[in-house]
Amino acid sequence: MEKEKKNINRREFINKGAKLAIGVSAFSIFPYRSLAGNTVDKLKVALVGTGSRGSGTWGKSLVQPYKDYIELVGLCDINPKRVEYAKKYIGTNATTYLAKDFDRMVQDTKPDAVIVTTVDCFHAKYSVRAMELGCNVICEKPLATDAEQCQKLLDTELKTGKKIITTFNVRHQTSAEEIKKVIVSGELGNIISAEFQEYLDINHGASYYRRWHGKSRFSGTLLCTKASHHFDQMNWSIDAEPVEVNAFGRVAYYGKNNSFRYRNCRGCPFAEKCDFYWDITKDQRSMDMYVACEKEDGYLRDGCVWDNDNDTYDTMTVEVKYNNGVLLSYSLNAFLPYEGQRIAFNGEKGRLDVRLYHRQPWDVEHNSDFRLTKNFSNTKTWHIKPGEGGHGGADEKLKDKLFKPNQSDPLGKMAGSRAGVMASLIGIAARQSIETGKRIKIADLIDFPLTWRE
Repeated sequence: MEKEKKNINRREFINKGAKLAIGVSAFSIFPYRSLAGNTVDKLKVALVGTGSRGSGTWGKSLVQPYKDYIELVGLCDINPKRVEYAKKYIGTNATTYLAKDFDRMVQDTKPDAVIVTTVDCFHAKYSVRAMELGCNVICEKPLATDAEQCQKLLDTELKTGKKIITTFNVRHQTSAEEIKKVIVSGELGNIISAEFQEYLDINHGASYYRRWHGKSRFSGTLLCTKASHHFDQMNWSIDAEPVEVNAFGRVAYYGKNNSFRYRNCRGCPFAEKCDFYWDITKDQRSMDMYVACEKEDGYLRDGCVWDNDNDTYDTMTVEVKYNNGVLLSYSLNAFLPYEGQRIAFNGEKGRLDVRLYHRQPWDVEHNSDFRLTKNFSNTKTWHIKPGEGGHGGADEKLKDKLFKPNQSDPLGKMAGSRAGVMASLIGIAARQSIETGKRIKIADLIDFPLTWRE
């Protein structure tokens, strides 16, 4: 009887999902202590995970530009040398702590929010603990790398009353905004199906396999660590949520697919003949942040792409069925000669084709091409240029909405726990589908809180 009740709850959740808002308001998640016009008290934040993304986007690029709105009060990392480097790099007086002292950091510094930028498999751990200690959470994607983490996040958010922002910066890119506007305009009519092809080149793609991302136990595979961005973009674009996933994937290029390998690039006896040899000594920031700190935790930033333990798929296709009937076809390849994306939406009234250019061998003056073709009518094309700043200006737009007052959000670009979990669950379900050869129903992965169905 209990199992039957659980299944009914799951079905009701899926049926009602499309009626619920996916976006969230920054101020409803992180209310400032006072708000009068453009004057707000500073939000106290602590940061856990001081690697490249943490110390950069959520450190140095946050503290100075947003000094009128936030105060960085604590830094935390598993590596004692790295957290001290981050403090100097960021230019902050925030107190530093080791990861084992995370609770003490929160108790000492009393932040309003904790920013989580650790290795992906630990995002849920620190997000959950931060909420238990009375803090709201700003978490990098993916929000989770397995279904158990998703369950714990939702249960803790419900129990504590604290909230999570998932930092899906792709929603804030000019191309993603343009896609959303076209769909909302109704020019395509109801969306019937969609396509998303991700091309990672041999520079960007290979970088995942030099880092911890190449090990699925840390990243949840690229289906979580990378593709959660794409899955969220599609969820948000069509204002729907996934119900069923089928996928195929394999490590076809990196990992064991080579005749030689070494621990890391420095000192490698195959350096002269390896096309993927990377001289980390020419990157001073990486030398300071990782090489100078590697004796503390053993992490090698210039790991070998041919490592036999690299089990993160580099070739994958995913099919997603949504609760509004839309079918998504997704693919990702991480070893191509050029980089970019092809995205398409097929509607009752026509088709939208989008091509995004990144480091491709032909010259382009713009970042993306748009083509809208109407049934029984003409086609029109236009171009979009990226904004200025990180990820085409998306990082700055996201931080503006998080920390500056009076920020409107007409497209619902701010993402909470619901969006974060749904994007993660597609990747989690896809991985499970690859491993089992079965179609995976999203509602079979976790028990959704009843409050989500109201």
